[in-house]
Amino acid sequence: MENDLDGWGVGAAAVAGNVGVIERLWRYPIKSTGGERLHSVDVDERGLVGDRLFAVRDAEGRFGSGKNTRRFRRMDGLLRLSSRYPRNTPEPGPPELLDPHGKVVADPTAYLRTHLGRDDVELAREGEVSHFDQLPLSILTTATLDWIRHAVPGVPVDERRFRPNILVRTPPGTPPFVEDEWIGREATVGDTLRIAFLRSSERCVMTNQAQQDLPHSPLILRTIARAHDNRLDALARIVTPGTARVGDRVVLG
Repeated sequence: MENDLDGWGVGAAAVAGNVGVIERLWRYPIKSTGGERLHSVDVDERGLVGDRLFAVRDAEGRFGSGKNTRRFRRMDGLLRLSSRYPRNTPEPGPPELLDPHGKVVADPTAYLRTHLGRDDVELAREGEVSHFDQLPLSILTTATLDWIRHAVPGVPVDERRFRPNILVRTPPGTPPFVEDEWIGREATVGDTLRIAFLRSSERCVMTNQAQQDLPHSPLILRTIARAHDNRLDALARIVTPGTARVGDRVVLG
């Protein structure tokens, strides 16, 4: 498929219903850790293949997260780590866990127990209980991301704070929170992938937490709460599986 990343004239914007193109793709092999940037990824009914397929589980069966609920337990420190799948594997197997310096650890469970100061946690593959907070696909636009950057000057902000799977580059002049207009509609991504937007994410303190080169800042969540009722992105389910690639158009149907 022909991509147009440099302009919105005859190329991408000329397609009826086009809302932008994929700027970046993110997958998070281990829930609540930093993810891996991809150029392309297969997407099935569950979401990006391998996304949040593993999680840190405690003795009560709750999964490490940025919040406390019936399914999740807040475990500060996970965002300072990252995860990825080894290259050239035909399907996601056990992921690699990387320490805050980007070095692969030899024994993920042993490292997590030391890092978190807990002896009851282990790295676990998804079973009957889903690792997703809500829906399998999170989409964020550059229009919304740019607005947040301007709203909190002096605070480093990029999409990693909000952990989307897809960052969509929108045309100049697109208003922030344009994702709201997609709720209740379907979109085609690239050639075959089709998704349905259902609702947006309610944000938690995880957006404030430090991760790698991003410092802690309470201004992030406070700004989203004040400006947009604590909600950010568009969450979707998969209608037709396919492949997502950087540069693919996102076209509302």
